[in-house]
Amino acid sequence: MTCADGKNCDEPIKRRRALAMFGLMVGVFAMLSGFSFLVDRGQVTPDQVHFGRYQATAGKRVFQAYNCMDCHTIVGNGAYLAPDLTEEYKQVGPAWLAAFLPSAGGWPTEGALRAQLLDKTIATDAGVDTLAAYYEKFPGAKNRVERRGGGTSFMPNLPFHADEVGELIAYLKYTSEMNTEGWPPKVETGDLQHRLALLHGTKVASTAPVAAPAPAASASAATPDPIAHGEALAKDNGCTACHAIDGPHLVGPDWGGLYGAKVKLTDGSTVTADDAYLIESIVKPNAKIVAGFTPDVMPQQYGQMLKDDDVKDIVAYIHSLEKR
Repeated sequence: MTCADGKNCDEPIKRRRALAMFGLMVGVFAMLSGFSFLVDRGQVTPDQVHFGRYQATAGKRVFQAYNCMDCHTIVGNGAYLAPDLTEEYKQVGPAWLAAFLPSAGGWPTEGALRAQLLDKTIATDAGVDTLAAYYEKFPGAKNRVERRGGGTSFMPNLPFHADEVGELIAYLKYTSEMNTEGWPPKVETGDLQHRLALLHGTKVASTAPVAAPAPAASASAATPDPIAHGEALAKDNGCTACHAIDGPHLVGPDWGGLYGAKVKLTDGSTVTADDAYLIESIVKPNAKIVAGFTPDVMPQQYGQMLKDDDVKDIVAYIHSLEKR
């Protein structure tokens, strides 16, 4: 290449420097790309995580199919209308998720968690088989049950099948095992003095809560009313999260006006909702599936957990709703 004045020509030097810098950038890019694929980084992948027979890869497809990121976030990506789900499994565990997802419009109760822990797949995945041990391992579940159990949530009831619930749990288990490099940030909570102490780097002496006086024991235990007892059992075990009493239709068949009514089943037959049918539906929920509903949504373990008298009291409560 010739220069205009035939001297002071440094264009070749500049070009060689530019090419050398470009080559250096290409080398750095190639090195970083290769580093991102190194096994020793310890980054888990969806195909490595499962919940029982369910794979996290399938759960990711379910998560996307229901547009969950229109409200939730994963590692900060998504909408910010609902909680970040990155560490949801780590916080609440599989039993809470299995109780919540099929009827997300209501918060799980302690009885619902007890029923889920009777499932071998859930107990094995959680690594515990008692509720006390579960609360110790997943304190977020205990916190939510105590604060919100039996209440209603802002999340709609989605038509999840049993397999989709298992796959979603597997996917949320995977996101909890990801190396998120510090995400989500830890949120400090507490009273004003505690937060001010954190701000200024000082400590606040904790005060033990004053125990409430124990109620005086009655001279003789009164025989509980079957209907009232059945209503309490239905609430404590999370039945009303799926079965509507007066309000709009939920996940399972409505209880209001159910007793004595004719119920159409998926096989085309019709049965009367009497005591025998209702008892069987509680103890063996898949024995007769009502038309328009899917099997395996209601836990199968209530027959193991509830006593015969408890089941009869729940039926008595449903009977009291006959005229609703």
